[in-house]
Amino acid sequence: MNKTQQNLTISRRNLLKFGAGVAGTAVLTVGLGTKVSLFKAQPAVAQNGITPDEALNQLLEGNKRFIENKPEHPHQNQERMKEVAAGQKPFAGILGCSDSRVSAEIIFDQGLGDIFVVRNAGNVVTPEEIGSLEFGALELGIKTIMILGHEKCGAVKATLDGNAVPGQIGSIIDAIKPAIKGKPTWEEAVIANVKLQLKHLNSSPVISQLIKEGKLKIVGGYYNLETGIVKLVA
Repeated sequence: MNKTQQNLTISRRNLLKFGAGVAGTAVLTVGLGTKVSLFKAQPAVAQNGITPDEALNQLLEGNKRFIENKPEHPHQNQERMKEVAAGQKPFAGILGCSDSRVSAEIIFDQGLGDIFVVRNAGNVVTPEEIGSLEFGALELGIKTIMILGHEKCGAVKATLDGNAVPGQIGSIIDAIKPAIKGKPTWEEAVIANVKLQLKHLNSSPVISQLIKEGKLKIVGGYYNLETGIVKLVA
């Protein structure tokens, strides 16, 4: 095999192996002047045509598949990775707790580019979280936002206990504390916190206007760690 043939063989092998990395290039030169045309990676298809209710239903249907142990694992492959590299168009947003047991893409059976996720301990609404979700709604086109609390939330438990905490953990407790009235159970306190954070999110003029125009829906959710079920919070 001469040197030119070697170059062509190596280049073609690299093209097959690393095609994903050069998919955005219209033409690739191989070896000594040989040209191979490549298709550009296509961006993810926008889901802006769906309604807020349809977006919420997609989340709930995904959760149903998860709890029935029939996940489809959609959009979790290399092809989808290439699509969303060109641009994201998630259909829903989740403000959830940082708890390692509550991964939105898993419990709602979604994949890359499907959900715009914001997480912090206690799923509290701060200016940064509001700004992130405003961006998701205005710029990315998400149609529904769920504030997702969960069973046995440690941040809520710390608030119920009322003990002194170090560092900036106290700022999380301060954000949850107004939700606690009387002596609620742990679950009741989690749900009360979700409702409080929904009020905070509704205070955003951007969010409230999109809701008024029928372009966005925000809901609360409660995730059961033992069953995997997400229950909507009124």
